[in-house]
Amino acid sequence: MAFPTAEELIALITPVVATHHLDVEGLRVTKAGPKSTVAIKLDSDSRPDLDLLEVVSQEIGELFDAAEARGELSFGAGYLLEVSTPGVDMPLTQPRHWRRNRTRLVSLDVDGKKRIARIGALNDEETAVILIERDKKLLSVTVLELANSPRAVVEIEFAKPAQDELDLTGRTFDEAVDETDR
Repeated sequence: MAFPTAEELIALITPVVATHHLDVEGLRVTKAGPKSTVAIKLDSDSRPDLDLLEVVSQEIGELFDAAEARGELSFGAGYLLEVSTPGVDMPLTQPRHWRRNRTRLVSLDVDGKKRIARIGALNDEETAVILIERDKKLLSVTVLELANSPRAVVEIEFAKPAQDELDLTGRTFDEAVDETDR
């Protein structure tokens, strides 16, 4: 049996991960020397902690070992399993990424121009998100259609966000759309 592909492993682990209300955000298989590496990125709306990741890692390892014993998988000489959450440098590509990062700053590349905005609410269909941008004292509220979403990543902030920006991120999508520039 050939070394399993990332797609095969995702299909295998998804039911286990789902029982813990987690999403598979990425899986990378690296065949290298005597031990290959299977690196899995998991996330959820409630931000998994290390204890949960340890439990899930144990369950995935047992699942892989059992599938290998049955002859359904072959990792060759063995594998190293790494289970973690995605870093802040992970691009926001799914509506759940935007939802999970509400209130955070995001850097967007729109038509070759960099914009920095704070993430607000998503609409009910999760097809659009509110962005709050500051130009000196003026706040503006815009709607970003996720289907047209440019490359976006979370920005690391060291200072406490301005309260007026946070207040806008706390509003519902419809309430924020009704906001006018101040």
